[in-house]
Amino acid sequence: MFKVVMPIKRKPGMSKAEFEAYYENNHRLIGEKYLRGYAHKYTRRYLHNLVDESGVDQEDPEYDVLLEAWYPDEETFREFLESISTPEITDEIETDEEKFMDRTNMRMYLIQESISDF
Repeated sequence: MFKVVMPIKRKPGMSKAEFEAYYENNHRLIGEKYLRGYAHKYTRRYLHNLVDESGVDQEDPEYDVLLEAWYPDEETFREFLESISTPEITDEIETDEEKFMDRTNMRMYLIQESISDF
């Protein structure tokens, strides 16, 4: 299995609720359209600030969501990247991202997991 994680921050001035609603109701559908046939799992893990013992919100997390996509192997991931590299698809994705994401802070990480058995 080959996993990719992308931490993403919302656009300045957009609330967390607006960001999450836009992602789930709009951008997620674009992701599913292009990931279908390549990734076998696509999740969005929304990060929320913690409340300390006195009931005060801690500082907002650096990112608002962790996008996770699982692929059978690295070759399939590379095939996916190639499949979305056309100008039409790139424009569709980037145009939609501009509506709700701070694209200047986007990152992509390849994940190697180690799991402890208790």
